[in-house]
Amino acid sequence: MDIEKMKEAAVAARASGFNCAQGVLSACGEFTGLDRETALAISGPMGGGAGCGELCGAIIGALMTVGMAVPFTDNTRPELKAASSKRARAVCASFGEKYGCVRCCELKAKGISCPELIAYGVETAAKIIEENK
Repeated sequence: MDIEKMKEAAVAARASGFNCAQGVLSACGEFTGLDRETALAISGPMGGGAGCGELCGAIIGALMTVGMAVPFTDNTRPELKAASSKRARAVCASFGEKYGCVRCCELKAKGISCPELIAYGVETAAKIIEENK
């Protein structure tokens, strides 16, 4: 896995007109097993903080990537649900620690670029996935 190439592909997807969540999720097919078209479709409504300025699309893309790579699919095992929630908190905490917030509108107000957030989303997802293999 070449994280730098994944980050470049994610940023290029955004530059070509896709949103931040689409950039992250579509570039992380190696982790998720999703083909590009499916990843783009699933994450399509998530840009711009899910269209309302809330949770950053790059974070949403990272969360979807982690969810696909380390899935919680057995609801009879509460420890798996707890582990999934812990991974989600780790993704959000990583962004919060680095940028001071996780909301799209706040990140934009701080002048933090989407390409930077997208690259960090790929990097963060890869780190969380690696830690949870």
